[in-house]
Amino acid sequence: MSDSPNVWLGEPDALSALLMGLQLHGEVYVSGRFCGAWAVDTSGERHIPFHLISSGRAWLHIEGCEPRVLNAGDMVLFPRDQQHIISHSELPPKSELVNAGFDETQAVTTEMICGYFDFSNKAAWPLLDSLDDVVILDLSDQSPQPMLRALIEFIVAELKKRPPGFMAVVNQLAYLLFVQVIRQQIDSGKLKEGLLAALFDPKISKALAAIHNQPQQSWTLVTLAQQAGMGRSSFAAYFQKMVGMPAMRYLSQWRMREATTLLKHSQRSMLDIAEQCGYESEAAFRKAYKQVTGETPGAVRKAAQS
Repeated sequence: MSDSPNVWLGEPDALSALLMGLQLHGEVYVSGRFCGAWAVDTSGERHIPFHLISSGRAWLHIEGCEPRVLNAGDMVLFPRDQQHIISHSELPPKSELVNAGFDETQAVTTEMICGYFDFSNKAAWPLLDSLDDVVILDLSDQSPQPMLRALIEFIVAELKKRPPGFMAVVNQLAYLLFVQVIRQQIDSGKLKEGLLAALFDPKISKALAAIHNQPQQSWTLVTLAQQAGMGRSSFAAYFQKMVGMPAMRYLSQWRMREATTLLKHSQRSMLDIAEQCGYESEAAFRKAYKQVTGETPGAVRKAAQS
């Protein structure tokens, strides 16, 4: 073995650091065979619900939109928890049928997996603003998404065999599934601007990674521009265009997200938190926190402990 093995991966990239900081997790809670007349609605829980049609077909109903057929291999997810109904029929189901079960004496028409993605840190919602309200992916054998297909096949196999530990495995695979969906949306070329697109931009992502990984550093517009390999003025304009806000405002908001997590889930002193978030004094931190969040750090910590 080499005296200096090349195993150090360096700091996380911008997207990795964001997802870890926002505590993404996934969960599958239904894997079923649907018979006869049925309809399900899993919206309204402030999650990111998804449905995967394993076999057969179903219909997606959204108020104000034409019904859309979902075939085997189709996956639909709702980044902003769009109200929806998945049913057996192109005709809108009666309200009493929604989430009311089905007639088990009828022949199986559809096999479907339902679950959700969620962020424990609700500061994640701006990450999703670039996505459509409804995202439908073709994951059939004809789809040019081998990684997504492989994850789906693994999930289906675990749910069918149900070996010991299968739920833990499935939920971890759901996490990976979300990351792959994000990548697919970028690869599609539909997302040109917004935080999500910026996380994949070769220049701006470097500045974002610096902010995410080292919020305690005394970043300025000049030093962030250097991270991106750009001049100060061009960086400022490009960051604003891509992310939708000035770089220094984004830095302040990220610091306060970090501070909020520490206030709620640690016993670190106010001064320690201030320094971790790039402030030299507790007074400066308190003032900045109130300006950005509208609350005092003391009130946030007290509410979390009550």
